[in-house]
Amino acid sequence: MEKGRTLRVDVQCDAADTNVPAAAVIADWINLTAKWSGFEAGGEVSVRVVDAGEMRALNRRFRRQDKTTNVLAFPGGELAGLPAEAGRLLGDIVVCAPVVRAEADAQDKPLADHWAHMLVHGMLHLLGHDHVEPRQARNMERLEAEILASRGVRDPYDDR
Repeated sequence: MEKGRTLRVDVQCDAADTNVPAAAVIADWINLTAKWSGFEAGGEVSVRVVDAGEMRALNRRFRRQDKTTNVLAFPGGELAGLPAEAGRLLGDIVVCAPVVRAEADAQDKPLADHWAHMLVHGMLHLLGHDHVEPRQARNMERLEAEILASRGVRDPYDDR
């Protein structure tokens, strides 16, 4: 990214869990992922932290899966009529706080590290990465591991 230029990150927390990272920490992970991925334009990302009920409803509506999940990403796009310097809405990332906590406990991972992984994962989806095909998955997982390692977070895929 251009020197001093960061994405605007709008953080909304509508979860009962009190162990959600601070908005500044969330924004830092989002901006690090954008920078690491070579994203150089301005823009905005929304991160919404929710409880299981809202996540299940979103997953059912948009993915036709009637269950909770850890993170969903909804890519945005260009808005007609905005000047180029306004950037663009990259999209929304929704993270389910109780699922992230349960997964971190089950996998014996520090909660902060698992939050970082979910934020990086969601942001990579907004930047066009996917993991549907095995090759895509390997590339996305490698990138996730590199971004996390740059801040001292252990490779989340290391224990498979």
